[in-house]
Amino acid sequence: MKQDWKPGTMIYPLPAVLVSCGSAPEEYNILTVSWVGTICSDPAMCYISVRPERHSYPIIKKNMEFVINLTDKALAFATDWIGVRSGRRFNKFEEMRLTPGKARYVSAPLIEESPLNIECKVREIISLGSHDMFISEVLNVKADEKYLQKETGKFELAEAGLIAYVHGGYFELGKQIGKFGWSVEKKK
Repeated sequence: MKQDWKPGTMIYPLPAVLVSCGSAPEEYNILTVSWVGTICSDPAMCYISVRPERHSYPIIKKNMEFVINLTDKALAFATDWIGVRSGRRFNKFEEMRLTPGKARYVSAPLIEESPLNIECKVREIISLGSHDMFISEVLNVKADEKYLQKETGKFELAEAGLIAYVHGGYFELGKQIGKFGWSVEKKK
């Protein structure tokens, strides 16, 4: 038997990412975002949704760019801490001992400790209610070479120990149970 609940955001798991923003060190900030996702593959586009009252909101809106930094088990504590503290009161890079790195195409810093950084340029902002959606074009992706197979050049992001957010909790991803197209592969 199933129960009816009021409409809500129950699509889980979600990525738990750190979004870095700002065009100069005195403006740099980081916010934790789980309302994030892919919109299009050609051109590569994604979105983040942010509450207008958040400290990072006017920074992103002014600069129209940001970096999505994927998180792993080593960044789990920082991901939570950054999500419950305001950049108005804390320098989150310093507090969490994170290294702001130079992005290739945007002024916003990337987080060096992240296994993957996605540089984004905002193309449109849509007000939706509690959150505004920043629809963005992906300008560049920086990947940690330690997850690159030397023989094949394949990037093994699954080996990075990524974390996900599920209804108030952070979780490590589990073991692989299939791959794209495995359900229709010809059996040998």
